[in-house]
Amino acid sequence: MATLDLGGQSIEVDEEGYLTNLDDWSKELAEHMATEDGITLTEAHWEVINFLRDYFQKYQIAPMIKILVKEIGKTMGPEKGNTKYLYELYPAGPAKQACRYAGLPKPTGCV
Repeated sequence: MATLDLGGQSIEVDEEGYLTNLDDWSKELAEHMATEDGITLTEAHWEVINFLRDYFQKYQIAPMIKILVKEIGKTMGPEKGNTKYLYELYPAGPAKQACRYAGLPKPTGCV
């Protein structure tokens, strides 16, 4: 099992970098993961991360990109609920990359 080191603490992740224990998530960990990917998390990033964490808490599933775009569009409006906007924030794939930063499992339907 792979690990991420954060402040002297080793946090277990799977081979794709997703947390093995969802309770290990913290904002500091999300920022650490993003920094490793060359991304500085902005308020726009946090909107998506917090949306995903709320969605997961409600439905117990990480949404695939199609559902993510649709649901963000419903709650945040069409200017944010589109793939172009989400890929600008998360170039490695909005559903996969944002879910990893949010401490969630890999979204269903993602390869």
